[in-house]
Amino acid sequence: MDGVLVHEEVPIDGAQEFVDALKGSGRPFLVLTNNSIYTPRDLRSRLLGSGIDVPEESIWTSALATAQFLVDQRPHGTAYVVGEAGLTTALHDIGYVMTDRAPDYVVLGETRTYSFEAITKAIRLIDGGARFLATNPDTSGPSQQGKLPATGSVAALISTATGRQPYYIGKPNPLMMRSALNRLGAHSETAVMIGDRMDTDIISGLEAGMRTIHVGTGSTRPDQVSEYPYRPTWTVGSVADLVDLARRTDMVDSEFRP
Repeated sequence: MDGVLVHEEVPIDGAQEFVDALKGSGRPFLVLTNNSIYTPRDLRSRLLGSGIDVPEESIWTSALATAQFLVDQRPHGTAYVVGEAGLTTALHDIGYVMTDRAPDYVVLGETRTYSFEAITKAIRLIDGGARFLATNPDTSGPSQQGKLPATGSVAALISTATGRQPYYIGKPNPLMMRSALNRLGAHSETAVMIGDRMDTDIISGLEAGMRTIHVGTGSTRPDQVSEYPYRPTWTVGSVADLVDLARRTDMVDSEFRP
C-alpha cells in the first residue's frame, strides 16, 4: 500500500485509476500492508480520505495474516498482545483470549504507544514459556515528524532481553503472500505481486512463486534494483504504467521488458 498507492496520506498518481481498472477487469486483488495498527475498515477509510476507493474485503494486513497463522497452529488459544486495534480485533475475531496469565503466545505488533511496562511483561512471559510472534520485522516507519521505531526495533529489544527470536509473519515472510493467495483462492502461477521494496515486497513475492513488478515510487529507487542478488520480473515507473494492463483479460509477458 505505502509506496505503491500512497505516500502516507498523499495518493500516488494513477493509483485510483489502477484500482478502478482492477475492479473493472473482474480480477480478484488484495492491497497488502505490514502495518498492524489499523483494521481493514480503518484502512479503507484512510484510503478514501486520499481519494482511493478500495473495498474493505480487499485489504490484507500483517495482523490478519498473524491471526490466520494462529488459527492454523493453535485454534482458540491465548495471547498477550502488545499492539493496537488492528491486531487485537483480528485475534478476537478468531476466538483468541487476550490474557497475561500464562498465555500460549506473546504477539508483538505495531503501535505508537509502546510502554515500558508492557514490554517488561512481554519479556517475563516469554521467559516463562510463551511463544514469541511478531507481525512484521520492519525496524522503522515514516511519520510527518520523521522516522519512528517500528515492530522490528522493539522485537530486537525483547530478543536481547530474553535470548528468544520472534517468528515474523509479515513481509518478507512468503507466508503472508501465501495467506493472501488463499484468501483470493488464487495460485502463485496466476498471481502477480506489485511492490516498491525489494527487501520485503519483491523477495516475498519471488519466494512465494509469483511474478513480481517493482514500482519506482517508494523505498527502493529504480537505480538500486540492480544492487540486489534477485530481480523483479518487471520494473515500471508507477502503477499508472499498469492501468492498461489491468484492463486486459490476459497478462502478456512481452508487455514489459524484463
